[in-house]
Amino acid sequence: MKLKSGSQSISTIIFFVIFFTARLGVAQEELSLEEVNGWFDTLSNWGRWGGDDQLGTVNLITEETRVAAAGLVKTGVSVSMAHEILTEEAADNGNPYDHRMTAVGSSPGPWSGDFIGVSYHGYAHSHLDALCHRFQFGTMYNGYSENEVTEEGCSKLAITSFSNGIFGRGIIMDFPRLRGTDWLENGVGITPEWLNEWEQEHGVTVGAGDIVLIRTGRWPRRAELGPWNLSQSSAGLHASAVAWLKERDVALIGSDSALDVRPSGVTDFPQPVHALVLVALGMPIFDNLDLEAVAEQAIIHDRTEFLFSTAPLRVGGGTGSPLNPIATF
Repeated sequence: MKLKSGSQSISTIIFFVIFFTARLGVAQEELSLEEVNGWFDTLSNWGRWGGDDQLGTVNLITEETRVAAAGLVKTGVSVSMAHEILTEEAADNGNPYDHRMTAVGSSPGPWSGDFIGVSYHGYAHSHLDALCHRFQFGTMYNGYSENEVTEEGCSKLAITSFSNGIFGRGIIMDFPRLRGTDWLENGVGITPEWLNEWEQEHGVTVGAGDIVLIRTGRWPRRAELGPWNLSQSSAGLHASAVAWLKERDVALIGSDSALDVRPSGVTDFPQPVHALVLVALGMPIFDNLDLEAVAEQAIIHDRTEFLFSTAPLRVGGGTGSPLNPIATF
């Protein structure tokens, strides 16, 4: 392409800079703290399923949606969506898994055994956030006080609310593939426009009870470039996307990082998506999933929907749980 001279050349250059930065998601809307704080009211699901509700948007997964999700199984191919446990401390893993053997082949036997322990919240380990994991303005989802969480655990909104498991239609939204890249660059915010574009590109409409999984390409980037501090810099959802999740009646949201774009684009609010989703919407979050295998199977099967199934550990009062979600095509 030959650029024109003078002011026309400058205009052309500016146009393409704006176009491509918007396309790649580098330019994103800056939001004020006051505006985002207002969304805790306008996007709230408090009371929607009753004043005593502790399931939140998991209520949107019904007997009917489970039966429909089971019908998505055509080939029977199953893949894990959990990353293998990380036992080495790294920039993104301040709390490695503690895995050690308690009995081995040279012990008196005849059994082997091991110990597994982890502080799993953060940016490394695949887990599900319970609704008691986050407070805002002194409250949790549905108006429960932060004082419901004590040294004994969460007396309300604990992970045991989901003891019967999660079984529904999973949808993998692969944004690096949409953009023709191996991964999204750090700081790239996924906006409602991106989500709508993905739907149009794939002919899929996200609907009530769906489990939406956002792939940013975090794990390939880590493998290629090494670990980094995701709390400071990562691709993810922009706060403006939360209204889209509410409008679509998504049941659960997850990603291969910790969901929020960092920096967040909201003044003095580092993780607005986590706060709005957990507290206002009452929507549990899957963090640090490994979506590489399911993204590959989506290409092989030429479809982005599948049966999603998982279940948390039944830890009374727990703020979440490590788990191993399964996608079945």
